[in-house]
Amino acid sequence: MVAEAKKREIKEAHKRKKIMKERFKQEENIASAMVIWINEILPNWEVMRSTRRVRELWWQGLPPSVRGKVWSLAVGNELNITPGLYSVFKLYEIFLSRAKERWKSFSETSSENDIEGVSVADREASLELIKLDISRTFPSLYIFQKGGPYHDVLHSILGAYTCYRPDVGYVSICFNLFFEYKHLTVQGMSFIAAVLILNLEEADAFIAFANLLNKPCQLAFFRVDHSMMLKYFATFEVFFEENLSKLFLHFKSYSLTPDIYLIDWIFTLYSKSLPLDLACRVWDVFCRDGEEFLFRTGLGILRLYEDILLQMDFIHIAQFLTKLPEDITSEKLFSCIAAIQMQNSTKKWTQVFASVMKDIKEGEKNNSPALKS
Repeated sequence: MVAEAKKREIKEAHKRKKIMKERFKQEENIASAMVIWINEILPNWEVMRSTRRVRELWWQGLPPSVRGKVWSLAVGNELNITPGLYSVFKLYEIFLSRAKERWKSFSETSSENDIEGVSVADREASLELIKLDISRTFPSLYIFQKGGPYHDVLHSILGAYTCYRPDVGYVSICFNLFFEYKHLTVQGMSFIAAVLILNLEEADAFIAFANLLNKPCQLAFFRVDHSMMLKYFATFEVFFEENLSKLFLHFKSYSLTPDIYLIDWIFTLYSKSLPLDLACRVWDVFCRDGEEFLFRTGLGILRLYEDILLQMDFIHIAQFLTKLPEDITSEKLFSCIAAIQMQNSTKKWTQVFASVMKDIKEGEKNNSPALKS
């Protein structure tokens, strides 16, 4: 027994030594990459961002010290929330003060009048949802909950956004799913804003948040545009069948559709489903490659757990994919993502998506009541 215990102790010591060695190597790589990003890439961003060298370095993960800056540059600012439109921070304060005025007026009046086309009741509901979702955002970190250092910042950004984009508002959706949980409440905005707050200054986080949610895929999901969401799911299934045909058929045999697992992943950009450090690395490449990488990541997760999923039935698959194992590592996941080919025959993601859009439009046209009559 003593000999066995000693063997286990030696084995554990070797394991700890290996982990420490890998950690030191990782820290050295991050330090080296940070110097390259700061001294070479960021000062020459427009020239270097699309070069092979930078794309390869980007794939390996951004150093935390430059992550926020690179995200901001990659996301861009198509909404033109710039100093030329007063000033970045002043504009943010305008949206923030408007939000606070609305919240104050809600508590002082029971009027049911519409404000800017959005009812008071809807805005009150948004405020309550924000309060509820903040309390459920990265609860294990304790930094966004009431009394935490980032609670008020997160509340301000989400509230300001509801005033800046009343057409979108604040979104937290409850979807009915056909398994034992009966429904799934999907948080998205609070998790996305929280990740940005952890990597950017408050005003910059707001600008990145507003522009990120203005991207076509995010806008479709946060507006709950069912028609567009179905087109994204249909495109995803084309690449699902192409890359993981056996698992695709297994899911089909149970009529298990992508919405059951993709909705939560896309709404939160994986920040709720994956460990935070791994989610940030997914965000890194998402900022590089765009919406395509969100769906490629989904296929990477399915590939990683393919053998396990093939042994499961509908209920267990749905449960597994809505709560992924906590021990998932970046090395294993990114190895699986790299193995996913985002090309169907000779068509890439954007071309397949365009084809799906065209096919659905033609189908709707052929099924038009006017044509039938």
